Amino acid sequence: MEDPDFADVVGLICKEDSRFDRKAYDFIRLGLDHAVKELKKKDAARAGRSRHVSGPELLEGLRVYALDQFGPLAKTVLNSWGVTRCSDFGDIVFNLIEYNVFSKTDNDRREDFSDLYSFDDAFVKPFLPANIRRGPSNPETVGSA
Repeated sequence: MEDPDFADVVGLICKEDSRFDRKAYDFIRLGLDHAVKELKKKDAARAGRSRHVSGPELLEGLRVYALDQFGPLAKTVLNSWGVTRCSDFGDIVFNLIEYNVFSKTDNDRREDFSDLYSFDDAFVKPFLPANIRRGPSNPETVGSA
């Protein structure tokens, strides 16, 4: 069940900025939680303490979370919500910051979300056969069995 306050705020945001589906905002919130948990695992010294997540760290967390949740359909699902590149994630995050749902430090900027990866590389390429992911190493052998 969605937090009613969060749902209300997202409703207001979507009236003002209709580029992204409401589900994209839920995904960002859940993806942030996932990213924080993963960072705590990696940084055992900070276990139990809250930690700020940078834009690039959040982008990586969202990539992993999308692959985990949607598998080969990750790009399709994100695109259906209006999210087609990393900077869209940043726009959603900054919409949530403007409504005081998320917080930021003085160092956080929208540019931190500037296309760290392409959606094809992040969400399509992992599911391609290995020979297509790598590309042909010897052009003469392309097409041979």
